[in-house]
Amino acid sequence: MYVWTSSVCRWVGAGGSFAITVGGLAGEFLPAHVESWGVEVVPTASVVLMYVGLTLLVSAWWCYGRLLVGVKETAPREIIGTLCAWGIPLVLAPPLYSADVYSYIAQGAMTFEGHDVYEVGPSVLGVHDLGSAAAARVGSNWTDTPAPYGPVFLILASWVVQLTEAGTTPAVLGLRFVALGALVLIVWALRSLGGGGGALWLAALNPLLLIHVIAGVHNDGLMIGLMLSGVVLGKRGRWVLGSSLVGLAAMIKSPAVVALLFLGVMVAQAARGPVLLKIAKGLILPGLVAAAVASGTTVLAGTGFGWLDTQGVAGSIHTALSLTSDVGLGVGLLAGNSDLVKEMVQKLGLAVALVLIVGLAWRSWKGRMDPVLGLGLSLLSLVALSPAVQPWYLLWGTVALAAAKTAWRSAAGQLLTVLSAALVYETHPSGGTPAYGFVLVGVVCALGLAWMWREPWREQRHGWVCGPGSPGAAVRAKWKHRSRC
Repeated sequence: MYVWTSSVCRWVGAGGSFAITVGGLAGEFLPAHVESWGVEVVPTASVVLMYVGLTLLVSAWWCYGRLLVGVKETAPREIIGTLCAWGIPLVLAPPLYSADVYSYIAQGAMTFEGHDVYEVGPSVLGVHDLGSAAAARVGSNWTDTPAPYGPVFLILASWVVQLTEAGTTPAVLGLRFVALGALVLIVWALRSLGGGGGALWLAALNPLLLIHVIAGVHNDGLMIGLMLSGVVLGKRGRWVLGSSLVGLAAMIKSPAVVALLFLGVMVAQAARGPVLLKIAKGLILPGLVAAAVASGTTVLAGTGFGWLDTQGVAGSIHTALSLTSDVGLGVGLLAGNSDLVKEMVQKLGLAVALVLIVGLAWRSWKGRMDPVLGLGLSLLSLVALSPAVQPWYLLWGTVALAAAKTAWRSAAGQLLTVLSAALVYETHPSGGTPAYGFVLVGVVCALGLAWMWREPWREQRHGWVCGPGSPGAAVRAKWKHRSRC
């Protein structure tokens, strides 16, 4: 049986990232050679190479986690070194697994040229307009769709467009460097919240993050980085600055507002006076600060408050990963009114998510749960019951949960490991969602759940173990020498 060590995991994962990048570059820039049987050799070979690379990356990450779970403490520096080895090749790749970055560039150009991005979509850009090349590559579902993002991100995108003169490749690289900055924020926040090597493994080394934040250039990474940085400051008692950062995060993407409730828990726990006064301070003060930041940035950006009306834009497109949308559509078809029933089920799902979030905040306030863990579980609840779900949305709660001390070793952490490993296969390298992608997700989930049943992560007297009955000391000894995976 092949022996995996931390060094082997590092370089196998790096090889996977390199294969993804080479496959992406080949498919982007090399001409397709069509054989007599009609198969485009270069695109087909590049996609196969990217799937092989992705599987190597996922396998290396999975085995690395199995090594880490048996160790009481790990050196974060080694994890960060592995992160660099896995992430650097993806920086040079063309946009992969999503075409959203072209929407970002087009919307940045629209903001720069004075278009109302909350009323019209990228199709408003003419052939000779700034950003038209990127607009031409926006997916057909989104060409006439207003921007669902806050003014902070739109201004950031417009600055990148200005600096790069809307050249597609330079603009993509510019936004990718923004994504790298977001990754730095995430790593800093994880370390500051007490997350060790395991937290960095589940959050920063996660293939779902590498594929969709670095390779796919999604702005969710920036939202998460700012949000968790605000939580760090809140934990340190600097809740005004922390609430300001969460307000900025919400002006990237709105789900960050959930963090305000848990910042409020921290404020209430630190406040003095009667219980009702503490609760009032926690509920009101962080929200007031964030609202002031949101209003100020909106006015300074000059984009207007149209973002308040476009938060449901993503839900206008059916996503198969949304449980409430799927259930609503199915019941609606049976009832003969699919649109109405689907909308009702989606709203019911959001209402249930709100109840769960309030319940988690209450448990945090009572001291029964770490507020950071409560935040992670709340975001996961929101994603699970949201009317629109994309694979990378899982990162919202996964990164926050990983920051909560040893939560990454829990059953929830193990389940998130399985889901992360599976969901990277849902999206085609071109950004589409082929039917076989869902088949691959199902296969990986089945294998992962079987693994959870066979080797549950649990705590024993001498440490955490992966597998039935393995003594913690023996697992730690394996880490020092070698471990079979």
